[in-house]
Amino acid sequence: MNTLDQIKPGETVVIERLESEGAVRRRLLDLGLTPKTRVMVRKAAPLGDPIELYLRGYELTIRSQDARRIIVTRV
Repeated sequence: MNTLDQIKPGETVVIERLESEGAVRRRLLDLGLTPKTRVMVRKAAPLGDPIELYLRGYELTIRSQDARRIIVTRV
């Protein structure tokens, strides 16, 4: 298992679980980052933060520290 921040641009993964609690977990879930969701990493900033994702028909940008809390498996 990997975390979302370890995935390279162009790769597609499936979210297994979120390892966060409280407000951060609720925000990630509200953004559509729920278990069993397919996510493609579109690109990352030069220093790796933030990361642009494509999921559920829209683009989403999240911080690397948030991506580090999302456990994924490669498709």
